[in-house]
Amino acid sequence: MVARMILLRTAVILAVLAVSCLTAQAEWKHAIAMHGEPRYGPDFKHFSYVNPNAPKGGELRISVLRSFDSTNPLIVKGVRASGVRLWTLESLMARGHDEAFTLYGLLAEAIDVPDDRSWVAFRLNEKAKFADGRPVTVDDVVFSLETLRDFGRPNYGTYYSKVTKIERPAPRVVKLHFASDADREIPLIMGLMPILPKHVFEGKQFDKTMLTPFPGSGPYIMDEIDPGKSLTYRRNPEYWGRDLPVNRGRFNFETVKYLHFRDGSAAFEAFKKGLVDVREESDPTKWANDYVFPAVKEGRVVLKEVPSGLPAGMFGLAFNTRRAVFENQDVRQAILQLFDFEWTNAKLYNGLYARTQSFYSRSELSSHKRPASDVERDLLKPFAGVVNPSIMEGTYAVPSSDGSGRNRKNRRVAKQLFAKAGYEVKDSKLAHTETGEPLSFEITVVSKADERLALSYARSLKQAGVDARVRLVDASQFQARLATYDFDMIPYQWDASLSPGNEQTFYFGSQGRTLDGTRNYFGADEPAIDGMIGALLAAKERAEFVDAVRALDRVLLSGTYVVPLFHRSGAWLALWSQLQMPENTSLFGYRLETWWHQG
Repeated sequence: MVARMILLRTAVILAVLAVSCLTAQAEWKHAIAMHGEPRYGPDFKHFSYVNPNAPKGGELRISVLRSFDSTNPLIVKGVRASGVRLWTLESLMARGHDEAFTLYGLLAEAIDVPDDRSWVAFRLNEKAKFADGRPVTVDDVVFSLETLRDFGRPNYGTYYSKVTKIERPAPRVVKLHFASDADREIPLIMGLMPILPKHVFEGKQFDKTMLTPFPGSGPYIMDEIDPGKSLTYRRNPEYWGRDLPVNRGRFNFETVKYLHFRDGSAAFEAFKKGLVDVREESDPTKWANDYVFPAVKEGRVVLKEVPSGLPAGMFGLAFNTRRAVFENQDVRQAILQLFDFEWTNAKLYNGLYARTQSFYSRSELSSHKRPASDVERDLLKPFAGVVNPSIMEGTYAVPSSDGSGRNRKNRRVAKQLFAKAGYEVKDSKLAHTETGEPLSFEITVVSKADERLALSYARSLKQAGVDARVRLVDASQFQARLATYDFDMIPYQWDASLSPGNEQTFYFGSQGRTLDGTRNYFGADEPAIDGMIGALLAAKERAEFVDAVRALDRVLLSGTYVVPLFHRSGAWLALWSQLQMPENTSLFGYRLETWWHQG
């Protein structure tokens, strides 16, 4: 008995010494930045874009233009419910939205990473717990990593498969080692990993849709679920992290309710009646003409244009190059020539849009009007001929017109490109000279606004003999088609940040040509794209990073994968006056979780 007690005491002492040794050796930090140093020090109180004294209470009601059939947003199957990640599922660290890419402690109170970023260690906050009261443990972290890697959306598999070894050097510490081909962003990607409760999901089929609530560690609990119609989140009064610096001034509403609509007109009418509290308007015609109802005139609904410091990204009509009709780049270039932005902007959008010229428009990351630097040219040297010379020199611009609606110059160019691809007009129809096959395709859209744009474009294409049909589908069907690339052409928005990273592989990487569920909707299979994504992920300094992103932009533009459309200078918001937002807007634009209900 005495010997057993001695052994037990010795084991405890050794464990304490091991933890002490680990603590002494580790360089624990409160935050990590992708490039440079974090903006906020270890003693910061709150972010600059919040009101730390915002009152708590009230309800936020948000409209969503689609249905849903799953409360699990982390898998391919099903149409995911809105808001799960934001309100209920937390990650190891929280993103600061007034910096390009910096993470601060959340479930993990501290991070340790070497200069080469070949591994990362996280030390969990001892107070962290799920909504059912169970503590968040290293077991939950490991379970989440392995489950999402094996059964989650494709991007999780891409990121988390880079982890080659997992260590548990102390009870609240997990250390992840990365493969030799991992990049410098991977430690941050792991910091953003959503943490699942192992005790809830273990032994269940994770990649199967579900409509039941589950406890996350976040500030809200799924409360009322009406499949396909609405989902309500209720603030957890026992939320463990409400006093953390990253959370002060955030998550102020007592309840958050998402109302799902299949039709944009119905969603707008619900907002006008006060059934929905806030609406971001994407249609400039509606913004210019339809917000004149009594509540606006009386000041009960407030209209705001909220700026954003983010790149505008790429909103364009994507060619699905997996389809035979779009295999030939000359055909794609000809169709691009036939989009008359100047006339379209004036007639359909009250002239409120700017033409998109880059996948990273409105930022320093854009290659538009910038000749390639020496660094860019070195990066692109192994891929000779991939980049259009005018794009390399920064002189390229998408086709423009005189705005008259005739677009004769560009139609002549399009005719030459069609002829080069083997097409000619017969009986007012553009057909292949050898097969007689007409040039015909379908534009699939999900909203009336996109339908109006597509119909206008289809009329222009018809003048050149192209048979372009427009098909309006509901939101659920559209999402299903996106997941399996079941379309010819679609309008789509690829968002961009000031620190593009691993998601670029998910957006544009060659694996998406054949792997369902990515956002490589145009089906690019270009080694130069993969090479430039690798370069931006390997960059250590901001200047080096910017060069790599611009080089990627040049390759994407040179592929003629989309008909670039247009973008706004900021967000057009209409909100009922009881909603208040902080004076300072984040670099990423407005953040709903920083708003509050007044009165």
